[in-house]
Amino acid sequence: MAKSAFITGITGQDGSYLAEFLLKKGYEVHGLVRRSSSLRRDRIDHISKRYSENQFKLHYGDMSDDSSISRIVYGVKPDEIYNLAAQSHVKVSFETPLGTSDVDALGTVRLLEAIRMHSPESKVYQASTSEMYGSTKPPQSEKTTFAPQSPYANAKLFSHGLIRNYREGYDLFAVSGILFNHESPRRGENFVTSKIAAAAVAIAEGRQSQLTLGNINAVRDWGYAPEYVTGMWMMLQNDEPQDYVLGTGVGFTVREFLNESFNQVGLNWEDFVTYSDEFIRPTEVDSLIADNQKAADQLNWKPSIFGKTLVSVLIEAEKKRSKTGEYMVDPWVFE
Repeated sequence: MAKSAFITGITGQDGSYLAEFLLKKGYEVHGLVRRSSSLRRDRIDHISKRYSENQFKLHYGDMSDDSSISRIVYGVKPDEIYNLAAQSHVKVSFETPLGTSDVDALGTVRLLEAIRMHSPESKVYQASTSEMYGSTKPPQSEKTTFAPQSPYANAKLFSHGLIRNYREGYDLFAVSGILFNHESPRRGENFVTSKIAAAAVAIAEGRQSQLTLGNINAVRDWGYAPEYVTGMWMMLQNDEPQDYVLGTGVGFTVREFLNESFNQVGLNWEDFVTYSDEFIRPTEVDSLIADNQKAADQLNWKPSIFGKTLVSVLIEAEKKRSKTGEYMVDPWVFE
């Protein structure tokens, strides 16, 4: 009998890649989607067309509504649950701290309670984040002290601690993946890597004249999203539940990302990029770089796409998107 999985946040970058990955492994995949007047399912439309409803089924619900979460968990009782739903933009979390906390923190409470009551045999993955490390100096590992610098990071830290509580208190197979920044052509357009790649191509093609950014000296550990969802799955295949850091171990400044992106379209970024404090956070995180040794040793998880290679992936996708007008330009083929 095929394994089943339930993914919250299935319409997001990670959720769409994870759904593809699991479907190719023969899973029956269930996804949580919000009912709204405007539906954006660009990242999963191609999946819905490729797989039958018996293989890929969407359920209406909301992380702020405990009744809908309980109903789905009770009805599906999946083998694996991946909680990827979140308001994940750090700057936006300062503007909507209550909404961010409701989904990113209390949403996890609602999900874990539904699992505890209705499907305690389900294995649970929680999407934690490197932003929880905040002001601590890199490299950051599973043992590094957390010092969150935003409502988003604090909400995620609440959920991270809750996973440990339910693992130890209720014997749930519950794990957190502390994922460092991971990008792809499916990344939301308000994230800096997507903004840079899209602008570089648009400026080179004469469709845009400049790009405005904030702190370009911030250091981040940027990897490729499809590789990270394989790591999520690996964590749930362990005999014992453990938390893991996933990252490349390579730091890259926004300035370096800019330079490489514009180089690849034959331009000098300094001719087109302006600064605005509109994009500065009230409290900044200077440097996040992963110590991924535990994942490498225990999961044999090793990223292969980062740095200049990652920039190339994003730039090429933007060029293709510009020509075709299609949002989905990178159906990932998992080996």
